[in-house]
Amino acid sequence: MFSLENKVAFVTGGNGGIGLGMAKGFVDQGASVVLAARTVSKLDSAVAEITAAGAGDRVLAVQCDVTDRASIQAALDASVEKFGGVDIVVNNAGTNKRADEPHLLSEEDWQDVIDTNLTSMHSVTSLAFPLMKPRGGGKIINIGSMMSIFGSPYAPAYAASKGGVVQYTKSCAIAYAKYNVQVNAILPGWIVTEMTDEFGRLFPDRYAAIEGRTPAGRWGEPQDLAGTAIFLASDASQFVSGVSIPIDGGYSVQ
Repeated sequence: MFSLENKVAFVTGGNGGIGLGMAKGFVDQGASVVLAARTVSKLDSAVAEITAAGAGDRVLAVQCDVTDRASIQAALDASVEKFGGVDIVVNNAGTNKRADEPHLLSEEDWQDVIDTNLTSMHSVTSLAFPLMKPRGGGKIINIGSMMSIFGSPYAPAYAASKGGVVQYTKSCAIAYAKYNVQVNAILPGWIVTEMTDEFGRLFPDRYAAIEGRTPAGRWGEPQDLAGTAIFLASDASQFVSGVSIPIDGGYSVQ
């Protein structure tokens, strides 16, 4: 039921953090995985890490800028050439820009965050969905955030983009159900990644307070998302669509 044998997963931002954690989970369940990201050096190390874990030739790294539709199309074309198609899409690529108050965030930074976190999700989905139809269906997993639930005075563009992820997920779930494509979102809690390392340096008191508020008593690790991602990518979730699942150690319930 949870096997991903003979499935192909396309993961944006798959060269580290949450994306790499989910990609490892997919490989463990038998999937072939395409890691699509901008930074080549990190892609190379991610491939080496997955290959060392027993992926063999079931992993492909492609340089991809998710804000450029031509770059996305080229990455998907490489996926089809290598593995024959795409069954699972994880829209994970993201960025954040902060300011002391919303009106201090520049227009340029606002647009960069919206383009990377939300517009790219539509671009990837629009280009990948036609590849799923001839395969009889597929799975799309969009990555939101705690900022899909809560506001942020320091990251208004990030919060706006991640709020949009939830509504975009619902919209696609309704539209694509007739094609046997399930669309869901994962809302990671506070996970240890490069992005949150920067947050910890900038706001050490807030970093500690988050751990104190989290019932699990710790920050999450990228691998904590793998189980839910596997479920949403597998046949076990055939009747699950349009939902957004917090993976947050209980942070959002208190």
